[in-house]
Amino acid sequence: MTVALSIALIVALVWVGLVIARQVRHIGYATRDDDLLIARGVMFRTTTVVPYGRMQYVEVSSGPIARMFDLATLELHTASASSDATIPGMPRHDAEALRDRLAALGEAHLAGL
Repeated sequence: MTVALSIALIVALVWVGLVIARQVRHIGYATRDDDLLIARGVMFRTTTVVPYGRMQYVEVSSGPIARMFDLATLELHTASASSDATIPGMPRHDAEALRDRLAALGEAHLAGL
């Protein structure tokens, strides 16, 4: 019984590892002239477009485990409550640089209103 349980646990861990690795490969973003494009998902693809002028603030956060690996999550907040504009698993220095760039682009696009 314990051998079957051990085998099942190993198979489950390998499966979870493969799924997580596949999900990470399918997260991406692109900064365009007027907006930020975020794409993610393996089976169910989600594409989020956030215009720079609609951003209220950009937040970089990381928990204790993410800090051990020097990773962070960048989250864009807009007036919409249903906005799901997050980019998880970025290297911390890249997330901070992107936050600064997006904040500058947001201010520049708000000035035109």
